[in-house]
Amino acid sequence: MLLKRTIPVAIAFVVGLWFAIQYYVPTSFSERSLTWASNWAKILLGFAYILGLYSLVHVHWQKIRRGQPGYGYSLLVYVGLVGTLVLGLSGEVQTLVDIATGKAHHFADFQAYSTHDKPIPNFSSGFDWVYNYVFYPASATMFSILAFFIASAAYRTFRARTIEAAFLLIAAIIVMFGRVPIAAAVHRAIPDVADWIMANPNMAVKRAILIGISLGTIATSLRIIFGIERAYLGGD
Repeated sequence: MLLKRTIPVAIAFVVGLWFAIQYYVPTSFSERSLTWASNWAKILLGFAYILGLYSLVHVHWQKIRRGQPGYGYSLLVYVGLVGTLVLGLSGEVQTLVDIATGKAHHFADFQAYSTHDKPIPNFSSGFDWVYNYVFYPASATMFSILAFFIASAAYRTFRARTIEAAFLLIAAIIVMFGRVPIAAAVHRAIPDVADWIMANPNMAVKRAILIGISLGTIATSLRIIFGIERAYLGGD
């Protein structure tokens, strides 16, 4: 009980209270201790990455070994993990940037250009290549698909069954319509109204939400510092 509960709670209390005080009473010693704690946090983050990598490999290996539905996606996770690691450690990849179009081409395409319009060689790491030509396009595709889900959810949500829903529906239509170029052609005041909605009612609600999140964070921090919240210990 002493090692599992009392000592961790005491450490959380002392460290949490100390670093909370140093924001209000800054001293040279508190600043050095904050730097020291930040360095240790980076070290712990490295171990957390190792633990996360082990968890990722273990979970997907269990799916593959048991032949669970969708285990093919687990195979893709392994391919992406190993492939990205190999490319990241393989050094630089040379691509060619066309002067006229700005498009990048593989080095093998260099001979396809004439002498006068040779593209500019550009060296980057393999990880950059994966990010620019695999991850970034895939992310754009996923966000494009997400737009259709948002439109479907908006259709189900924006049903003017109450006065509040009617206001929400009207504001959403004005904002969405005010963001496209055709809105100014219909009436020049529509973009201004959309900007006013985003800058005033939207900002007021956004600030209220952020204040609520901040108060919740403060309350949770105090519960951890004073030992009321012990979920991180694996208990109640």
